[in-house]
Amino acid sequence: MTRAAKRPARSSTSTSNSSPARSGAGNRTRTERGPGSLANTATRTAGRSTGAKAARGARPARQSAAAASEQPYSYRAPAPAATQSPAPQQRAALDGRARASAEGEPAPTQRFNKLLLDASAAALAEVLAFDTPADRVLSRFFREHPKLGQNDRSAISETIYAVLRRKRLLDALIGASGGRRLVLAAWLALRGANLKELQVLVSEGELGWVSGLKRAVHAPQPYEVDVDLPDWLIERLSTQHTPEDLLRLAKGLQQPAPLDLRVNLIRITREEALAQLNAAGFLAQPTPYSPAGIRLVGKPAINRHPLFVEGLLEVQYEGSQLIAWLMAPQRSDMVVDFCAGAGGKTLALGMLMRSTGRLYAFDVSDHRLAALKPRLARSGLSNVHPQRVDSERDPRIGRLAGKIDRVLVDAPCSGLGTLRRNPDLKWRQKPGDVQEMVAKQTRILASAARLPRVGGRLVYATCSLLAEENRGVVDAFLAAHPDWHLVPASEVLGAARIPLPEGTGDCLELRPDLHGTDGFFAAVLERR
Repeated sequence: MTRAAKRPARSSTSTSNSSPARSGAGNRTRTERGPGSLANTATRTAGRSTGAKAARGARPARQSAAAASEQPYSYRAPAPAATQSPAPQQRAALDGRARASAEGEPAPTQRFNKLLLDASAAALAEVLAFDTPADRVLSRFFREHPKLGQNDRSAISETIYAVLRRKRLLDALIGASGGRRLVLAAWLALRGANLKELQVLVSEGELGWVSGLKRAVHAPQPYEVDVDLPDWLIERLSTQHTPEDLLRLAKGLQQPAPLDLRVNLIRITREEALAQLNAAGFLAQPTPYSPAGIRLVGKPAINRHPLFVEGLLEVQYEGSQLIAWLMAPQRSDMVVDFCAGAGGKTLALGMLMRSTGRLYAFDVSDHRLAALKPRLARSGLSNVHPQRVDSERDPRIGRLAGKIDRVLVDAPCSGLGTLRRNPDLKWRQKPGDVQEMVAKQTRILASAARLPRVGGRLVYATCSLLAEENRGVVDAFLAAHPDWHLVPASEVLGAARIPLPEGTGDCLELRPDLHGTDGFFAAVLERR
């Protein structure tokens, strides 16, 4: 499913009229990279010993920090709405400098240099318009500057995402300065640059500013700056957490997310997949909760590894994987993924059903369902039936009323639990967006509840941290539908012999600081 201001990227506050599929905020698009690097092209071969290189061994290529998402690495988002791009002269200058470097002219060898400063500032200016998900903005920016190499794109992406994660801190340090100073501040405060590296990039008049910034980085900051969330969101979350607990949660959300994979257990064991990945030079370990999960260190490119190409691995974050186990489908069941999106959870459900029974994947978006098709083909599953529907009231849905064993409502939501991967969401979301999302979630849940038979189950899930999108929606539904009751999530996961995440009781509530996952909520409902 695509998340809001769910891609608002699973990561724009999109509007899908009465749609069972999630709306579209979403930082999900993975970027391609060119072969060169602005910083290293001219000196890449100089002084290198091929023997030393061979001794080091091949290392997996690294993805950019912007690339973490549940979508396969080949996925491309639809072309975004036009946003303001750099002026033609600025774009030409960026491409010209990149081209000169690529053609062998002398280029700086520093990890922080003027070429990256200019490119990062130009990209940041587009991202900070906050009218399009950051990953889509960067994807377009890199297409417009094809001479930017792989290392450059990674450095630019990491810079942009560092700014988005700690924007409130940087604003406190430098005030309302423009993109260039914001990039310099991010390099100094968040990416480990030292004064010697930056002094060659600034004028004599700015040297004092840079030195003062270095001192200010370590000064105590107000609570709101440490939390680094908008005031309205701090206010909402403060009703659910103590100040100390909210700060711990916020610090967890400020960290980049690791890359999680789901093993296709029909075709390979997790132990076999781990052995092959580690033998290929990846640093892979099992996830603590999901029986099918693997966590990789860093952001290595996995999309060309044979395990991925052959459908034995999928990119799926651990919290998302656990939703499939909460569904607890049986092999012969009829199951509906009501808001399937690009099908990450659909494929996990099909795996647990051992490719038997019948699994419907509903969505209102042809584009999202098209993204499911290659993933489904790789998986080898034969029990999945994608269907585009017009809305949650589509007659094709109505014909299944009272016949379904399990229904998943992975509802459109604010996506605020995914801030590690989609930090721009906290700046693009507004209180009114959440209110609209709650109304949509309520409609979708009520419609999906027509499908289960007596004794059938429905799992309502979001990747939101806000109580009004989670327990609020579930409690209101139960109050209006006395023929439904809550099944403790701890009971369902315990039956599957899954180690219970801390705090699991009636509902599954995950958070990055406690469980190392995105923020997730899920409730299991059963029809009497």
